[in-house]
Amino acid sequence: MENCLFCRLVAGKIPATQVYADDETFAFKDINPVAPGHILLIPRRHMENMLDLDDATALAMHRALKNIVAAEKLEKGFRVVANTGEHGGQTVFHLHWHILFGRHMGWPPG
Repeated sequence: MENCLFCRLVAGKIPATQVYADDETFAFKDINPVAPGHILLIPRRHMENMLDLDDATALAMHRALKNIVAAEKLEKGFRVVANTGEHGGQTVFHLHWHILFGRHMGWPPG
């Protein structure tokens, strides 16, 4: 989609600090981190949010997540957040998972 920030990023029209990439997914450092470690993982194909996620893409996202966790050595733990819709706090309407790490994550969130 031409107006989608993350689609433009995947197309190379916007710079990003890449952390991981494969044929189906792309991960990069968040420019406004909310934790010492904050990576965004997105599908290359445009999907608006979690409700558009199909089985094949879910598997690809999970595989990418596992690769990122291993590469970043996140054995102590991490949090994955997927904001969905306006009331869920979604501000970029291209499915993305926030991978947060580098500090103790409190509960409840938000």
